Formats: sequence, C-alpha cells, structure tokens
Amino acid sequence: MGTRGRIQTPLAIFSGSDRYRWHVLGAVLIGAFMSALDASIVNIALPAVTVTYHSRLGVVEWVSLSYLLTLTLALPALGRLADMFGRKPLYNLGFVVFTVGSFFCGAAPGIVSLVLWRVVQATGAALLQSNSLALITQVFPERERGRAIGLQGAVQAAAMSLGPYLGGMLVKHLSCQAIFYVNVPIGIVGTMVAWLVLPAPAERKARVSIDWAGGLTFSTALASLMLVLTQLTAKNWISRHTSLLLFLAAASVAVFCLIERRAAEPFIKLSLFRERNFTIGNISGMFSYMALFAPLFMLPFYLEKVLKLDPEKAGTLLTPVPMALSAVALFSGYLSDKFGVRIFTTGGMALTAVSLYTLTTLHSNSSVFDVVWRLALLGVSLGLFTPPNNRSVMCAAPEADLSVAGGLLNMMRSLGMMCGVAFAQFIYSRELHELLDKAAAETEPVTRQLRYHDMMLSFDKVYVAMIFVAVAAALMSVLKERQELAGHKHLETPLEF
Repeated sequence: MGTRGRIQTPLAIFSGSDRYRWHVLGAVLIGAFMSALDASIVNIALPAVTVTYHSRLGVVEWVSLSYLLTLTLALPALGRLADMFGRKPLYNLGFVVFTVGSFFCGAAPGIVSLVLWRVVQATGAALLQSNSLALITQVFPERERGRAIGLQGAVQAAAMSLGPYLGGMLVKHLSCQAIFYVNVPIGIVGTMVAWLVLPAPAERKARVSIDWAGGLTFSTALASLMLVLTQLTAKNWISRHTSLLLFLAAASVAVFCLIERRAAEPFIKLSLFRERNFTIGNISGMFSYMALFAPLFMLPFYLEKVLKLDPEKAGTLLTPVPMALSAVALFSGYLSDKFGVRIFTTGGMALTAVSLYTLTTLHSNSSVFDVVWRLALLGVSLGLFTPPNNRSVMCAAPEADLSVAGGLLNMMRSLGMMCGVAFAQFIYSRELHELLDKAAAETEPVTRQLRYHDMMLSFDKVYVAMIFVAVAAALMSVLKERQELAGHKHLETPLEF
C-alpha cells in the first residue's frame, strides 16, 4: 500500500501498521467506556448529592436531566460539524471538554454550578458519541465492521454495569464528588491516545456554509419534545403548557423540512431517510431503548417495595442486563458480518418481547434467581439486536455523512430512553394516585390499600405496553433490505482514500 492516499497521523508507525484500524478502535473504546460509565455512575450518587449540596430532590434531578437534555440536543449538530470540519479534531475536543467538565463538576461549590458544568460535560460526551461509530465505519472494512461495532457495544455495556457498583464504592468511602473526578485520568489518557492514532481529516474546501436556520428549527423541535416528556404528570398529563410545546415541536418540524429541501448544504440531508435501513434502524433503535429503560425504571420499585431488598442489593440485581448485553454483543456483531443483520435485529426484538412477558410473571414471592434469569434474558435480547442494528444504520449512510448519522442514531437512543422512562413514570404514578384516592374514599389506611398485587398491576401494564413496542420493532426489522453495505464499497480497503 502506497503512502499517497493513506490516512495521515502524527505517528507514521501506526498509520503504516496493518492493524491500524484496531488502534483507532482502541481510542474510540476509551471514549465509549468513559461516557457510558458516567451515564450510569451518577444516579446512584443523587441521594448523597442532595445531602452534600443541601438541595431538594426536584433540583438535584437536574444533575441527570441537564446532562441528558444537552447530550440529545447536541448530538446531531456536532455530528454535522464533524462531517464538515473533520472527525479527529472534534473527537479530541470531546475528550478535553468532557475531562474539564468532569473536573469542575467535582469542584463545584453549589448545586447550580454543578448543573452548569454537567452541561459542559454532556457537550464533551456528545462530541465523542457523534463521532465514535463514524470513525469505526470509516476505518473498518465491511467484513469486520459488525465485529468492531459489537466490541464497542460490549465495552459500553460493561461500563454501564460497573458504574453503579463503582459509584456506590466512591460515595461510601470518599465523597459524591469522586464520581466526577474518576473521569479525569481516563480523559487525559484518551486525549493522548486519540491525538496519536485517529485519522487526520480530509482537506475541506475553504468556504463552508453552515445551515443555521435548519439547525435552530431542528433543535427547537427536539427540545420541545423532550420538555414534554419531562413534564408528564399523573393527573394533568396534557396541560396548556405541554400542548403549546407539542404545537411548537410540530411547527418546527414542518419549517425544518421546508428549509432543508432548499438548503445548499442542509443541516441534515433528508435523502438519508430515503434509505430504508437508515430509517428503520433509527426508529427500531429508539423502540429498543424504550423497551429496555421502561422496565429498568420500574424494577427498583419492585425490588425494594415488593421484595423488600435494600438499595445496594437491588442495584446489584440489575447488573445482569448490561452484563448479558455486553457478552452477547461481542458475538452478534461478529456474526452479523457473516450472516447479515436482519436475522439478529428481528430475532433480538422478538426475544425482547418474550423477556418482557416473563417479567409479567414475577410476583411478591419471587426469588432472586427468578429475577436474575429474566433480566439476563432481557440483556441477551438487546445484545443480539443493538450492534447489528447500529451497523445497518451506519452502513446505509454515505461516508461524507457518517458523523451526522452516528449523531442521529445516538439521539434516537436518548429519545428512546426518555420516552421509556416517561411512559413508565406516568403509568406508575397514575396507578399510585388512583390507589391513594381509593384509600381516602374508603377511609382505610393507605398502607393496607397499597397491596402488592395492586403495585404489580402497574408494573405489568408497563411491561405489556413495551411488548407491543418490541413486536413493532421486530416487524420493522423484517423490512430491512438484505444488502445494506452498497454505500460503502469504496471503504473495502480501509486505509486508502
């Protein structure tokens, strides 16, 4: 392979290596591990944050909510910028911003500054996540792409399973600030590795047009929808405020489509959604995270209020989901390179529906083993689905739009998480309010009215609803085209451009 046309990096020894693509994957995995660890490590520390900063729970919730809102809003915009100006500089910037944000989160003197620095931290995470899948797709040939994406999914799942345990240990033996400081050494190492090995961006034309109007209208629509999801209440789920936000979201989407059809360099190319695998993969991916996070929201209530487990044991019992997901993701990504993605995405979501059904059979006398094998089955099903689905989406996008495609894919994942949690919270709180009202009307003690089978009813409603979501995702996956890699034939030899 000649020198001309080869990806250029600061260290020629890496770019000249036959295993260069694996060095790039190593840099991507550091970012994947760090961002996934942070996503799962914070929630376990929120009670301690409430005490440390002398704040109400409603305020402390914004430590998590501000991160998720910023991450979701920034993903498509930063993906577009990476496609325009280069993935390496923005990925490196992501490490720097995330590391700086993590340090100042730990050093925050009050709850307001902590929330603000969480916004900075989330911006760094968005820079990393919008480019990770794009970099993998850029440097790996078709025959190895699923394996690499599967490895990334496995590392993310492993970090998610480690987060609650590590967070609990840090809070118990050090402080709640330690959960942020732990990211600093990882970020420093990641910054150095990424600078040394990531492929340099291709030369761009001198003048680049940025579609500010498209970006603004898209962000307005997305922000409005997410605010609606955060404000659903049990007794007044459609208020004047939420109705206004829904109208604003719909109007912004309409204006966005008009702008993008006329823009010379659109914020998001609408032609991407003409690719069947791209559209189906994004929607079914959102459904998969709804089907995962709705039960994950409900299960702690079941474990602590019905089975009477303490929070530490309840958190430990949730780890089979990411552990099983991590183990299976390694193989599903590899096998999708050989047998295609449709069998794994369809089968994975069908198995998700089965695993959700098994959750409806839990009762107040279920054993720990009863819970563990059901959660492991849920993790296996998502492990079968996620890497092949991600692969199908990325391979349906042209090389020039890989980062925006990765940003949209991760954005849909965040939307799925928020929709799943919002739906579960709405159903559970509505059932709880109905039980309290019934108890008050019958002048009976509330504790007697809140019997276990009444609580299980609200759990089962959520699980059944998510079964329909999983079945819909499985049926959509059947419609995927058999050949989704045609758009990347030019990348069969990954280091030549």
